[in-house]
Amino acid sequence: MKIHIISLGCSKNLVDSEVMKGAIGKTNLQWTDNPYEAEVIIINTCGFIESAREENIDLIVGVTELKKEGVLKKLILTGCLTQIYEKELRESLPEVDAFFGVNKMADVIRYLSGDPTFTYDPVYKRSLMTPRHYAYLKISEGCSNQCSFCAIPRIRGPQKSRTIDNILQESHYLIEQGVKELILIAQDSTMYGTDLSPKVTLTELLREMEQLNIPWIRLHYGHPAHIPDGLFELMAKSSKILPYLDLPVQHINSRILKLMKRGQSTESVKNVLNRARNIIPNVALRTTLITGFPTETDSEFNEMLDFISSFRFDRLGVFKYSEEEFTTAAQLPDNVPAEIKEERFNRIMELQQNISLSKNHTLVGTNVRVLIDKVDEKNSISSGRTYADSPDIDNSVFTDKILTEGHFYDMTIVDATEYDLYAKLS
Repeated sequence: MKIHIISLGCSKNLVDSEVMKGAIGKTNLQWTDNPYEAEVIIINTCGFIESAREENIDLIVGVTELKKEGVLKKLILTGCLTQIYEKELRESLPEVDAFFGVNKMADVIRYLSGDPTFTYDPVYKRSLMTPRHYAYLKISEGCSNQCSFCAIPRIRGPQKSRTIDNILQESHYLIEQGVKELILIAQDSTMYGTDLSPKVTLTELLREMEQLNIPWIRLHYGHPAHIPDGLFELMAKSSKILPYLDLPVQHINSRILKLMKRGQSTESVKNVLNRARNIIPNVALRTTLITGFPTETDSEFNEMLDFISSFRFDRLGVFKYSEEEFTTAAQLPDNVPAEIKEERFNRIMELQQNISLSKNHTLVGTNVRVLIDKVDEKNSISSGRTYADSPDIDNSVFTDKILTEGHFYDMTIVDATEYDLYAKLS
């Protein structure tokens, strides 16, 4: 049987899909990159927010058409959406053959292969679905935070950190496959190790990872209230841990932060961000915000807008609040009208575009190191990223040369737009 996986949602979901893809190669099943050749399609779903769920359903309905045409023999759903809405999905999507929740990768393979005894070690049976030179590395599963807007603890359970040795084993395996950039991910990477016995910290893990034979180690999804001792200092002196921090602050107003159960105030958020900038030379700071949270007033929104304007994040994303089942925020009145949420969203994005354009213009004439992600030989264009940019979500660097994917090049920035840089080889 030919199998194809469609992975939706975040990078943590992608890792789960890669584990399933790797396991397929250890069975009587066969992988195909072409969904139209597949006899079985597995859709690894995302259930994080309403807009994501709607996109998931639209795609699933589209894939059921292949089954009606007789091309597809089986359609399987797994992941976050099925974890919380399996009953509803079963009733509305009779074309789906099987449903599996999160962390059920082995069960999916047992079902398809017909081998109920199938077992595997995902550390050594993961097949990358990213370009071969970078990989996401999940350091823990689940989350023990109680942010009022987030259903992830309900979906994926409490935090379960992997041991340092286990993470290093997978790191070595990925490096042997040619990976040059490891991107550490978790629901809250800064809480890593606090659930282990004996406890360890993210700082300790990174100290061990510094010994790896790899150029770049990138950190994602930190919580500004949970920065472990010594993290910023280690990043400041490391030649491998990139000076890149992804710290979603969600808001800056103390009242809203309290409603969000973020464990922070305006002052404490600003203190952490200023410490990062003061300690880590040339740090690139990414954050995520939510606007339109229940009871958010015009003045509280303007406080956030003023903060963005004065702090000038290097990278910034924003979500419009959507009420989620199984969250405590769902008990609050969702009283910010949709049109106001949209207006506030657009004002933040417009402000950040101007900040990004200004920051990018200051890079013109400077020399940067670029890791090439894609090569378009037909149009003689290569694109990649600097240390300040993570795949898919941040800026890209373009050059009019056919270069080698997965290689580093020294370049000079010659032009810039809001989210793209243009460079020549130095």
